[in-house]
Amino acid sequence: MHSVERIGRYRIERPLGTGTFGTVWLAHDDTLDAPVAVKVLADNWSHRLDIRELFLSEARLLRRAGSRRVVQVYDIGELPDGRPYFVMEYADGGTLADLFDDGPLPVPEALRLTALAARAAAALREAGIGHRDVNPSNLLLRTGPDGAREVLLADLGPAKTPAEASGLTPAASSAAYRPPEQAEPSAGIDARAAVYSLGAVGYHLVTGSVPGAPGKVVRPDRLRPGLDPGVRRALMRALRPDRERRWPDARAFAEELERLATGPRPRRRRHRLLVLAAGVAVAGPAFALMDHGSAPTELRIEDATGRVAAVVPATWAGQVRGSGWDPRVLGLPAGHQPGFAVADDLARWQDLGADVDGMFVGMVGRGDVTALVNALTHPGCHYDGARDHTLSVWHGRVRTWSDCPGGGSVVEAGLTPPDGGGQPQVYVQIREQSEPSGIRRVLGSVRVGG
Repeated sequence: MHSVERIGRYRIERPLGTGTFGTVWLAHDDTLDAPVAVKVLADNWSHRLDIRELFLSEARLLRRAGSRRVVQVYDIGELPDGRPYFVMEYADGGTLADLFDDGPLPVPEALRLTALAARAAAALREAGIGHRDVNPSNLLLRTGPDGAREVLLADLGPAKTPAEASGLTPAASSAAYRPPEQAEPSAGIDARAAVYSLGAVGYHLVTGSVPGAPGKVVRPDRLRPGLDPGVRRALMRALRPDRERRWPDARAFAEELERLATGPRPRRRRHRLLVLAAGVAVAGPAFALMDHGSAPTELRIEDATGRVAAVVPATWAGQVRGSGWDPRVLGLPAGHQPGFAVADDLARWQDLGADVDGMFVGMVGRGDVTALVNALTHPGCHYDGARDHTLSVWHGRVRTWSDCPGGGSVVEAGLTPPDGGGQPQVYVQIREQSEPSGIRRVLGSVRVGG
């Protein structure tokens, strides 16, 4: 469009951007004395009736959404040459893409903006519309009444109603933000596709880098050291290639981001242990303080018989089950053996999607604990490898998994006497909410009595 001065009653000031199908102009509505954005179909598409209909459908869908989180359409019209245009509210802060020039944002602000974008996608979905191109360029920034930045979802050209989203339409989103199922013609698209795209947006805002290909995303805390493990888990869950393991929808993702943006969740510091095994009495103290302050940093945990003990971080010691175990559950010869489990929430210990810190220690009467540990797997977690440790009283075979469904880690260890034979043998499993740390110290503290 050349030498444009007016479009309908709107006085043109300058172009704001050009996309595949049209140009957006900043204009002024002299009647209402307000800035507006006017989108006009491009010359080279004016003869294509299908493109014209796609252009007009965007205006209808924006109007239909009826949400303050989605850019509003005020008017629609046609130029003298027949090309359609529609008039939208003007977002004065540019787009999220404009923020990347200054590097990563402060984490709380990055989470807040991503949550606002997720709320916008949820509002669109609740209006029966799925946006298939959620990326930073389509997320507009507007200055709110309190001066804070607000987010508006725009550019619904490739949007579809659920009935239309058969999976047979071409994938449109930018590659870095595109969910893997959008590239599969028969996969179908649901609410979790937007979750992936929003996760990629949040990842970019937090780290300053676009994520890698699905399944090959570098953990965000490796690009931004010191990142709250909860933030890492939230983003990585959104970016799961398997949509069954993502957040169920954009609203759930937004709620978690909003919680994280307010600060890290307080860790429970319960030092009065709860023995969960019915009918088991602990002879003597179940734990001993390892320092003399009012807030101990480590605790010595024992099983009910006092034969198995270890020193663990005090934050793990919310509950203890000290009644022993039967190695048969892991395929070893059956028989009741001393052992204990200690964790901040034992009820959720078996769920790899739960945020749990803790440790299980169990003696092994017969069988090969090293072979057992070598055979264990944790589908859905990233296998980090195996190491052999020479500890104070043990030889340890240690295998580690990270990035489990809940974002945490699992350590499996088989402890044997350093001479390579005889008894006792000990099986250990450690769960942590973040990357495993201090494992050598914890394993080295394990003791077995007669």
